Amino acid sequence: MATIYEVAKLAGVSPATVSRVFNGMGVSDEKTLAVRDAARQLKFTPNRTARTLRRQASEVIALVIPDIENPYFTEMARGVEDVASQAGYSVVLCNTDAQIEKEATYLQIAISEHMAGVILAAASDHTNLDELLATGRPVVAVDRGTGYDIDGVVMANRTAGQAATENLVQAGYRRIACITGPQHIETAYERAQGWRAVLARHFPDADPDELLRYSTFRVDGGREVMEELLALPDPPDAVVAGNNLLGVGAIQVLTEHGMTPPKIGVAVVGSLPFTTLTPTAVTVVRLPARHMGVTAAKMLLERINGDDQPARTVVLRNEVQPARASARG
Repeated sequence: MATIYEVAKLAGVSPATVSRVFNGMGVSDEKTLAVRDAARQLKFTPNRTARTLRRQASEVIALVIPDIENPYFTEMARGVEDVASQAGYSVVLCNTDAQIEKEATYLQIAISEHMAGVILAAASDHTNLDELLATGRPVVAVDRGTGYDIDGVVMANRTAGQAATENLVQAGYRRIACITGPQHIETAYERAQGWRAVLARHFPDADPDELLRYSTFRVDGGREVMEELLALPDPPDAVVAGNNLLGVGAIQVLTEHGMTPPKIGVAVVGSLPFTTLTPTAVTVVRLPARHMGVTAAKMLLERINGDDQPARTVVLRNEVQPARASARG
């Protein structure tokens, strides 16, 4: 089934113009003719229910995220805004602080303000979308799943955890710890599972539970659990940080103890937003956050404009930037 983007490309107009044509809004005769001709060639048929809903909705999208201070989500928001703005939509940014109550409030606002759709990074595995989905408005999950049959854009989290750990192994480290976010958050659990898989393959006698710490996805969380790990009778010689802010917290503690890389190896899932170390001192598994935002926004706009294909999930690849120094070098 053709999408609104394919119709827009063939007609030589923007997706917003295609939407206006099929919603009876003011568009020049020339553009209307071009859009309808392209739609006929591609056999594009807008969903009638979606068109009815679209007339009742504002041209506003809600972007609901757990931590506005995390540069990862800021980068993702930029991708969403770029696509939405080009299509004639505004984006309202809602910060939940990973609190289910705040999230529920924002979802209610999305309903009461007749927002066109929602892009959501769920606050927990208990996020309730029943009422929002009952209105017929589309929702796209980002970064993590929701348990609902809706569109989603996620990272290859287990692969990211594996890549970070494998890089430390190849650099010569042997006792590799993992610090990650709350266990009930899909991204935290999956990245830890990737770390576990590599440890089991290379060091089958190691006790992963001794070296695994769940915390918050924040700088202070990274600091707290890094201190715990260093206080062990046999502390780790390397650590995998499950997100960028945990990495910053861990590096701060290591710096204070005079144990900066490569004395202790560090691999971070996600780009480090700020650190006093040189960029080559730490292994970074880069996550394409902006691309996630772009992809999610395009998927949401397709739903808003009538796409009724089954729900799909897009998994984005990561890129490893290894540290140049090793445990032996």
